[in-house]
Amino acid sequence: MSGPVVFGTTGKVESLLDTNILPRFQSLPQFGKVAAEYVWIGGSGSDLRSKTKTLEKLPKSLGDLPKWNYDGSSTGQAPGDDSEVYLVARKIYKDPFRGGDNIMVMADAHEPPRDVDGKHVDMKPIPTNTRFACMEAMEKVMKEEPWFGIEQEYTLLNSTSKWPLGWPECGFPGPQGPYYCSAGSGAAIARDIVEAHLKACYFAGVNISGVNAEVMPAQWEYQVGPCLGMDMGDDLWMSRYILLRIAELYNIEVTFDPKPIPGDWNGAGGHCNFSTKSTRAAPGGWEEIQKHIGKLEKRHAVHIASYGEGNERRLTGKHETSSMHDFSWGVANRGASIRVGRSVPVEKCGYYEDRRPSSNLDPYVVTRLLVETTLLK
Repeated sequence: MSGPVVFGTTGKVESLLDTNILPRFQSLPQFGKVAAEYVWIGGSGSDLRSKTKTLEKLPKSLGDLPKWNYDGSSTGQAPGDDSEVYLVARKIYKDPFRGGDNIMVMADAHEPPRDVDGKHVDMKPIPTNTRFACMEAMEKVMKEEPWFGIEQEYTLLNSTSKWPLGWPECGFPGPQGPYYCSAGSGAAIARDIVEAHLKACYFAGVNISGVNAEVMPAQWEYQVGPCLGMDMGDDLWMSRYILLRIAELYNIEVTFDPKPIPGDWNGAGGHCNFSTKSTRAAPGGWEEIQKHIGKLEKRHAVHIASYGEGNERRLTGKHETSSMHDFSWGVANRGASIRVGRSVPVEKCGYYEDRRPSSNLDPYVVTRLLVETTLLK
């Protein structure tokens, strides 16, 4: 029986399933039928759920995709006596796992339509649907063409021990220094997953723009963007889903925890790069960026409260972070809340980086707050 190699502290671990069997079926013809994997966010706000719907033909647009439903009582999003939650398709991606004409669909969750006191009430977003509020904010600022790029850091764990891959059993590797953007055994750990994820995102249509090994061993980063408006949240959530599915094949766990290992180790962030039509225009863009920063400072507490669970363990003022209690900014300063690129004051235009969001950020929430604070307040 053969299976994928798990990179852990206990040597090679084989899958309980024979991984040579599934490929025998993947190339079978589907006779025009299309598998659509609907993907949505569960009740915790960070868990991803999915299920497959068979379509009779490949949809030409979102309008061709049917609304669907699921049991919200099993995802923490509805009571058992009124458990039906509706899914609305929002963006279509090619499916890198099934290939062919099969697709993945990023969807958001809504209460079903119903009659109340004899009157018809349309669907409305459920409380955990953060996409809907983001969409409303983006529609108001589209003249400014908001561009986003998010740097998604994550850590790979042995699924049994929950210890970072490649670390000594019940121990620690050498101190940080040789791991960032590294190559070689013991420095760059489980690159197979990273490479598979990159290619799968290309195939799916996720706008992934790069990958690199991070400062802590077994920690990696990929970047999504630049994306216009809603595409940022949709692409980042789908990129996470693809990463989880690939790691599943290797029986490896992915954690987006902002500080997976306490102590003298870097945490994991979700730095968000942001620009608008005005900040990208020379010569006034630099002045516009400074106005944005002034507005962000006034709402620092609002942003911090929504920038990721457990972020207080990461934003300590150490390990390339700012203190969560203080707002700061600087040119080329990775210890500040907001970092401005070295070229921006020279070229008088560009973008800036909000370094406060954690790796488990909700991109719909973060991008909404950025446009609300800088463009709508």
